[in-house]
Amino acid sequence: MDDSHYMKLALKQAEKALALGEVPIGALIVCDGKIIGRGYNRRNTDHTTLAHAEITAIRKACRKLGDWRLEGCTLYCTLEPCPMCAGALVQSRIDRVVIGAGSPKSGCAGTLLNILQNPDFNHQAEITSGVLQKECTEILQRFFKDLRRRNKEEKMRKRAAADQS
Repeated sequence: MDDSHYMKLALKQAEKALALGEVPIGALIVCDGKIIGRGYNRRNTDHTTLAHAEITAIRKACRKLGDWRLEGCTLYCTLEPCPMCAGALVQSRIDRVVIGAGSPKSGCAGTLLNILQNPDFNHQAEITSGVLQKECTEILQRFFKDLRRRNKEEKMRKRAAADQS
């Protein structure tokens, strides 16, 4: 299996987040050619900032392996990890991170910072970026375009209701 295959599966996780009305981000962890952890964004659904796709995938992979160390594993994520997730990836000792789309507002795998390859930490991960970038970017753009439309419609409804009072 190649990186594109696994990124397509991470995109399926992102679709699950989209179905919940969450920002569509998906992740999965592969070890020895087997998927050992999956996750998708559930921050609003679970009412916790910790419910990022990567954190869920890490938790499931650790449970599957019976260890907090994910050496020899690769994480596939549709969006570049944020500071929290990048830190968790370093702490988990994951070997490789494959990213679909970059994150100009919170990316910590090279965009704003590069936590994953900071030589001051005791572990660094190999990074591969831009795998299925178009598809990973498109699902996010579609979500935010729809969110802006819904917010505008809600604002107009409130304004109309206020005008009628």
